[in-house]
Amino acid sequence: MYLLAGQQIGFGVAEGLNIQAYSDALVVLGTAGVIVPLLRRVGVSPVLGYLGAGALLGPLALGSFINDYPLLYWFTVIDAKSVTAIAELGVVFLLFLIGLELSFDRLKAMRRLVLGLGGLQLAITFVVLSLLALLLGFSPGIAAVLAACLALSSTAIVLELLAQQERLLTSGGRASFSILLAQDVAVVPILLFIGILGAKGGSSVLLSIAIALGQALLVLALIVLVGRVVLRPLFRLVGGQRSEELFIAAVLFVIVATGIMAAMAGLSMAIGAFVAGLLLAETEYRRAVQATIEPFKGLLLGIFFFSVGMSIDFRAVMREPVLLLGLALGLVLLKAGIVYALARYFALTRAAALETALLLGPGGEFAFVGIGLATGLALIEPKLASFILAAISLSMALLPLLSALARRVAPLLEETRPKDPELEALPGAQQGHAIIIGYGRVGKTVAALLRQHGLRQIAVDNDPATVARARRANEEVFFGDAARPAFLQACGLASAQSVIITINLTPQIDQIVSAIRTARPDLPIISRARDAAHARHLYAQGVSETVPETIEASLQLSEAALVSLGVPMGRVIASIHQKRADFAEELRSAARGA
Repeated sequence: MYLLAGQQIGFGVAEGLNIQAYSDALVVLGTAGVIVPLLRRVGVSPVLGYLGAGALLGPLALGSFINDYPLLYWFTVIDAKSVTAIAELGVVFLLFLIGLELSFDRLKAMRRLVLGLGGLQLAITFVVLSLLALLLGFSPGIAAVLAACLALSSTAIVLELLAQQERLLTSGGRASFSILLAQDVAVVPILLFIGILGAKGGSSVLLSIAIALGQALLVLALIVLVGRVVLRPLFRLVGGQRSEELFIAAVLFVIVATGIMAAMAGLSMAIGAFVAGLLLAETEYRRAVQATIEPFKGLLLGIFFFSVGMSIDFRAVMREPVLLLGLALGLVLLKAGIVYALARYFALTRAAALETALLLGPGGEFAFVGIGLATGLALIEPKLASFILAAISLSMALLPLLSALARRVAPLLEETRPKDPELEALPGAQQGHAIIIGYGRVGKTVAALLRQHGLRQIAVDNDPATVARARRANEEVFFGDAARPAFLQACGLASAQSVIITINLTPQIDQIVSAIRTARPDLPIISRARDAAHARHLYAQGVSETVPETIEASLQLSEAALVSLGVPMGRVIASIHQKRADFAEELRSAARGA
């Protein structure tokens, strides 16, 4: 009957046109172009939007009522296979981008948290979940697959939440990112393990694993060898054509070609794309490739989450709602407890450890990939897979709530005791000095130039690690929060000649400027700004002078260009100074008008 519903409106349609495939595509595209943007506007994650839409509009939900209500034909997916084939490319593109983001230098800089905290989280969680699965009666192979998949967390949702809240650079944000990075790297061997486990035949398991590993290593070595020889010349040739279309085609060709090479060897296409990403990460085309592929990845990954939602059979789930909720909450509590204990062991504060634990407690999108692969290889029964995926989806749906809970509880757990006795030092009395707020790279440069000209200064920072490092290097830096009036008075605000703010976090700068202006309305304040809009905001807040990074970079670039073109240095300096003054006056006028 639903076929008739589709054909009844098919007037003027060319014979042989697959209306069903197009109607399924329209449902998915409508989700991406209409439903997800509306949900995002009210604060719902796009990942959860795709999952929910897939579960509701799939053949196991509203799609199962098409015989009774033919109109649903145009609003539901009839054939899951028509979507799944495209959806698999979303995972391929995601693994490619993860490989593109990784580099040996980045891993080396974060090795303590990535390999230590992230590695231990994976290992301990895997062991605990495996033991629980064995106690529940699962075979060792299935227990290992389930434990490996459930140990992963949601990179897509967690990083999106942290980015929206501007918390990626906090202690909890860095720890969460490090663990997620370790998990993303672990996805490749997990998928490889599942593929080997599902491919074993009548011979011994060890022999099957050895043969599969040897074949996989040969193919991966071939991809690496060909990639190192071909990729850089290929993109040099394509980039020289100055054609965006050709560049996009070359990127898509590399991803799909490496994926097919891996698939022909019995590996996942995603593994081949991951290796291609690692190879391109070492080239100068890394950022251009990333910008090119991002829109494709977002849409294809959305289709993947939609297809995952379609695999959830709510009729089976509703038979055991209590068990489903218990499994979701149990997973969150178990993983969160392990992450919290490890984070405290790695010297994170209680607040940062709690935030990291709650964000990484729920399951992740790669669990859908692994369990889906295991189901396709007949390692896991479809009913069990559907139930577990539903529990993972429910735990992921709790992420925004868990993030809000962490931010609400975190202030109650803040540790006011400094970690280093040296941080308790207070500045001595001075007259006519400058107060430098922030002692990162910018603050260090400002302090060094002030010392070079014999000017008195007091440098402060609210990061204990930064202050401790500076004092160990015999640099006189003091720990404290410059937004607190009492601390500013201890720094001699009443007798200071100026304040120089070198941090670039808007909320903190606003609090500091407000505290200074309350005590010293006449004191000159010079502040760093990200761009012109930020500079206008700071002028409106009462800052005397700002240095917008984007404008200053353009002025320095112009100065270098004028000198290289033969303009006399005196005229260059005069014109740059005049342009800088014009910019400053324009920003002040805009701030006054606002």
